[in-house]
Amino acid sequence: MSVQSAKPRRHQVVIIGSGFGGLAAAKSLRRADVDVTLIAKTTHHLFQPLLYQVATGILSEGEIAPSTRVILRKQKNAAVLLGEVTGIDLAAKTVTSKLINMETVTPYDSLIVAAGAQQSYFGNDHFATYAPGMKTIDDALELRGRIVGAFEAAEVTNSQAERDRRMTFVVVGAGPTGVELAGQIAEIADRTLEGAFHNIDPRDCRVILLDAAPAVLPPMGEKLGLKAQRQLESMGVEIQLNAMVTNVDYMGITVKEKDGTERRIECACKVWSAGVQASPLGKLIAEQSDGTTTDRAGRVVVEPDLTVKGHPNVFVVGDMMSVPNVPGMAQGAIQGSHYATKLIKAGLKGEDDPATRKPFKYFDKGSMATVSRFNAVCQIRKFEFGGFIAWLAWLALHLFYLVGYKSRVTTTFSWFITFLGRSRGQMAITERWIYGRIAMEQLKKESDALEAPPLASGDGAAPPVEVIKQSQAAG
Repeated sequence: MSVQSAKPRRHQVVIIGSGFGGLAAAKSLRRADVDVTLIAKTTHHLFQPLLYQVATGILSEGEIAPSTRVILRKQKNAAVLLGEVTGIDLAAKTVTSKLINMETVTPYDSLIVAAGAQQSYFGNDHFATYAPGMKTIDDALELRGRIVGAFEAAEVTNSQAERDRRMTFVVVGAGPTGVELAGQIAEIADRTLEGAFHNIDPRDCRVILLDAAPAVLPPMGEKLGLKAQRQLESMGVEIQLNAMVTNVDYMGITVKEKDGTERRIECACKVWSAGVQASPLGKLIAEQSDGTTTDRAGRVVVEPDLTVKGHPNVFVVGDMMSVPNVPGMAQGAIQGSHYATKLIKAGLKGEDDPATRKPFKYFDKGSMATVSRFNAVCQIRKFEFGGFIAWLAWLALHLFYLVGYKSRVTTTFSWFITFLGRSRGQMAITERWIYGRIAMEQLKKESDALEAPPLASGDGAAPPVEVIKQSQAAG
């Protein structure tokens, strides 16, 4: 075990997570008299709102996931540590992280926890084998492989029933991610792949968007939800509401209607965007605090100053914090991080008294969702609008928040090619993208069973034949 020693001359700030909240916190402290250590389990900062465009071939992963280390390389008081956080000791003020079989303990004076959230299957985690979520680069690449692969399989099969199954796409969850994905799958079939196959017409595919809720885009209100629904339906997307998924398997999904009856949808490609669950670190923190709890989604019910009870130096921000009327969006994470770092900097000057802190106040800048090419919906407080103007506003906002000049230029170029033409620059797929996650999960189970460290990338060892066979069964 290696121990990262504290530097007494400087205040130590540890940030967990490299998403919107973590990166915003690190940047906000660039001129502060502190040493910052950002710990993350990935090497990149993921611009999650555009993840669906990686999945549907519009953007490459590099355009929305620049290296965190490169982003912060000019910030002299910031260090980046790769590893998964396995422990937080609030009493000892340390964070323990692990990379392969190497463990690091990092002391802190102030802690900002911005570890984000993961896909929630509402207690049915086995659904993930056949219905990947949309939270990581791996998810997006796997989904791209499944979407394009479904058309390829439909071209080859001689069975009409199997062809119909392969050409049926189901998106579970009618929130922004689900709406955007359903719209893009429909556009791939209608525009990008038109005339590309000999035995099938991609335009004959079925794209189904379903949700247990009674409306599309529930957080954005009835008016915008109906506007988005009508646009999707005009593109041929089937909207199925009040429909709860009760089972997911290789052949398709089982749906329970509002009246209790069940039915089957035979489909090869399933996407899950129906819910989120906060990082398990939230529960770990709450258990060490006297009186702090977590909500049903695992988010920490923080104090008005975004701290946990009894620990005014421990802040929880972003998707991990449970604050009334603050949605799990990038703006909430960014504003929460700026609030926390402002208090840290005030404390360095002796101007911060935890007992008299002003509570965090969220400023709602609105929400947006794209529905299709040239069409989006936008809500800015009480002002609601949709169509082409909303789509332009969506483009401008997302370009503004992308990190790096190069990412903005290449993204603009990719959008220009995709939206004005028919082609998409990122339609390549590989079997490893489709089956890799499943194989790695199986390897980890076998490794854990043998009480051996997980196989590290680049070790050169081939997975057992049994793993490959089980992985292919999930295709």
